[in-house]
Amino acid sequence: MLYLCVSDVHGRLDALAAVLATAEKRNVHKLLVAGDIVFPGPQPLETWRRLQAAGAIMVAGLTDEALARIDPDDVVARTPDEVARLQRMRDVQEELGELVLQQLRTLPREVRFPLEDGGELLLVHASPTSPFDALSHDLDDDELNALLGDESADIIVCGMSHVPYIKDLGDQKVVNLGSVGDAPDGRKSPNDEPLVAHAAWIESTASGTTIEPFWVTLRDE
Repeated sequence: MLYLCVSDVHGRLDALAAVLATAEKRNVHKLLVAGDIVFPGPQPLETWRRLQAAGAIMVAGLTDEALARIDPDDVVARTPDEVARLQRMRDVQEELGELVLQQLRTLPREVRFPLEDGGELLLVHASPTSPFDALSHDLDDDELNALLGDESADIIVCGMSHVPYIKDLGDQKVVNLGSVGDAPDGRKSPNDEPLVAHAAWIESTASGTTIEPFWVTLRDE
C-alpha cells in the first residue's frame, strides 16, 4: 500500500497540483491530508474540489474547524491583521458555500489505517491528545511523549507546525509532513510566496513500512 501524504495546503492549488503531479509517476493507493486544507486561500474551492476528485482521506485542522464553525460577525477584531483575517474568513465561507462547509464540519480529527506488517498508522493534524498542540520539531522526547499520551499507533502522521521531520520515540515514529501551501523554507517573511511544497511517501508492506519525505520546488528564491 502506497500513501501520498500531505498537510497544511491552506488553499494553495498551485502547490497542491505540483505535489500531485509526482503521483503520476507512482502507483498511489491513497492520498492522505493532515488538515488545514483550504484557508486562507487563494484558491479554497478549487483546492477542495481537487482533493475530492483525488479521493483524498482528510482530517480536520484548526483552520478547517474555525472556517466551518465560527461566524466572523461574532468575533471582535482588535488589530488590523485580525480585521483582515476575519474578512478573509467571510470571503472563503461565501466562496465555499454551505455544502462544502458542512463537509468540513464532518471531517474527523483522526483516521487510523492498518499497516501490512500488523502495525497501525494514525493520521491527525496536531497531537493525539490535543487539537491545539503541534508535534513540532523543536520539542524534546519528553514533550513529544507527553503529547502522544497513551496513543498506541506505530506511526503518527501529522502537520500543523509546517516544518517536516521524522522522529523515533521507542517503538513509535512521528512523521510531521510540514506544509504544502505554507512552507517556511527560505522565505524572508511569512508574507512571501512559498518556495517549496513538502510531502511524503509512506509505503506499507508485509515486511515493514518505509517513509520517504520529499519536497517540490515551486519557484526560485
